[in-house]
Amino acid sequence: MIKTNLMGFTAAVLLLSQQVYAEKPAVFATGEGAIRGYDPVAYFTVGEPTKGSDQYSFEWEGETFKFANAENLAIFKADPGKYAPQYGGYCAYAVSEGYTASTVPTAWTIVDDRLYLNYSLEVRKRWAKDIPGRIAAADKNWRGVLN
Repeated sequence: MIKTNLMGFTAAVLLLSQQVYAEKPAVFATGEGAIRGYDPVAYFTVGEPTKGSDQYSFEWEGETFKFANAENLAIFKADPGKYAPQYGGYCAYAVSEGYTASTVPTAWTIVDDRLYLNYSLEVRKRWAKDIPGRIAAADKNWRGVLN
């Protein structure tokens, strides 16, 4: 009887772990927040990665986004989908290949008023060789790579 209970418990834990880990979070984040604590609006307004502040933070899609100032926070709140990185901040190249990978704030590109991040500057070079093709593939793969 004890063996049956333990086996049932093991099966229940396995099933629960499969449910918990079956989907990745929609937004890539670290302990510093989304985009490793960098301000998504600053990529558009300043044209470079700019560290955000805990003072100006906002939770969106279950993750904390940080901003350099109150103005950028207000801009993001008005239209988060416009300023948040595509593919939840996961590497755009990786998503185009059918998987997810982390990103660094310095490997970024804005295309058609959308922010794309990459795993590294080297990966960004590979992604840049066919940006339209990579975006089309990533758009097709995006929801599937989260499961």
